[in-house]
Amino acid sequence: MPDLPTPKDAAEAALFSECWDAVLSYADLCTSGSTAANQLAREAFALGIREARAAEDGTARGAGRRSSRLPRIPLLLTAVRTTAAAWEAQGQGHKLDPDLRLWLNSGKAARYVGPPLSRPIALRGLRDMQEPDAALLWLAEVEALPLHAVVRRQGLDPAAAVEELNEVRGLFRDRCHRNHLDTPMDAECRSYVRLLDAVTRSPAADTPPDLSRHLATCVECAEAAACLRLHGGGLPAALAQGVIGWGGLAYLERRRRAAEVRLGPGRPDTSDPESAAVRAAASRARVRRNALLTAAVLVSGLALAVSMMPGDSGGDTLAKSGPTDSSPVAGPRSTPPSASSPAASAAPSSSGPAPSAHATPSADGVGGASKPDPEPQGTSSSTAGAGGSETEAACEVRYDLVNQWPDGFQATVTVTTADALDSWRVAWSFRDGQRVDQMWDASLAQNGSRVTATAADYNRTVSANGTLTFGFLASWQKRNSAPYAFTLNGKTCTAS
Repeated sequence: MPDLPTPKDAAEAALFSECWDAVLSYADLCTSGSTAANQLAREAFALGIREARAAEDGTARGAGRRSSRLPRIPLLLTAVRTTAAAWEAQGQGHKLDPDLRLWLNSGKAARYVGPPLSRPIALRGLRDMQEPDAALLWLAEVEALPLHAVVRRQGLDPAAAVEELNEVRGLFRDRCHRNHLDTPMDAECRSYVRLLDAVTRSPAADTPPDLSRHLATCVECAEAAACLRLHGGGLPAALAQGVIGWGGLAYLERRRRAAEVRLGPGRPDTSDPESAAVRAAASRARVRRNALLTAAVLVSGLALAVSMMPGDSGGDTLAKSGPTDSSPVAGPRSTPPSASSPAASAAPSSSGPAPSAHATPSADGVGGASKPDPEPQGTSSSTAGAGGSETEAACEVRYDLVNQWPDGFQATVTVTTADALDSWRVAWSFRDGQRVDQMWDASLAQNGSRVTATAADYNRTVSANGTLTFGFLASWQKRNSAPYAFTLNGKTCTAS
């Protein structure tokens, strides 16, 4: 058994019961072994308790205004990050994950402990909220607890829980927008502040091309957009990455899996309707694809069976007539599969499979066994058949890795098409398990390693020899190889 912290009073015991699993989960991500994970979790837990007590004492001695601090679980998770940084500074970095060590020694780690106005928007927005509101948001979005469990833990009114959670989300958005306005930024970023606020308020609003290009190159504005856009399912990732920093997305995935183990699969109370629609569409596409493949196999089998029959009269005639003068073979049971054509009676001395195979497509009108089935057998043909109005076109693709950090990256995809398009769908595969979290200028669907980007309403049409561009944010672990097998509307693209 690991050496667990010993709570000193009832408050610490309640804190331990509620938060230890989360602290240990993140500590395990940060370290290279279970022993180091338990040691890091214990030290971070003790540090978090000291910070919480110091904040409470400062509030009690002040004028009654609550000091800005995070809820309990995010506070302890940042204590894990702080303790890991102390290990690195004290020569104990060999106990930490190598990617975390790289992150701690880069300028990215300094953002989380540097001047307040330079810290991530999500971290500042969560700090500016009242602690009960911030805790409700964190438990529902990042810890992935069903709403009824959050209601029970926070002591809320079940009848008003959904409305209260939506109000808290809106409050977080307002705090993030205010902090974005207060952030020092250059003239180009400042010119997009109002437009970014307007675009992210409505799920039906389209992102203008110039703003899309700016978000593809500016990390700070892309972070702000993720916090301001409450629809689309990107809020949990924005919170986890903005507050925790390194390993935020991996922690988020662990907490979702832990919630499924404890409370059953899924998040029915807080599921995103757009994500559900994407999953339903993908499921319907898989059903259609499987049906087409099954039909193709049946047609091929039927064609093969027909080709095995005598060409002139079929099975009934063969059963009635028996051996005749026109049949050079010894008996009906000895007929080889290749000797199915009546034309073989003209050459009774032929004895090899090769001549009879060439004679199979005879003039009797029945398709031979060696003739391939006209129905395509691949996935791309099924997709193209379902697409209808989409036009296949010769294409060339360019993949640009704009930025990369230890647990995520930003990339853009530019496709040049030789033909005019009424709509487009670009797909590719990842080699190393990368997961796309956010996409602009296209709608996102991912099934395993295969990612599909579908045109938005405002950029569906592309002229001949024109280009289409979109960008995305994604996570990675261990390796981040470039994607491969790009297709445009089901047709293979060449890489530039």
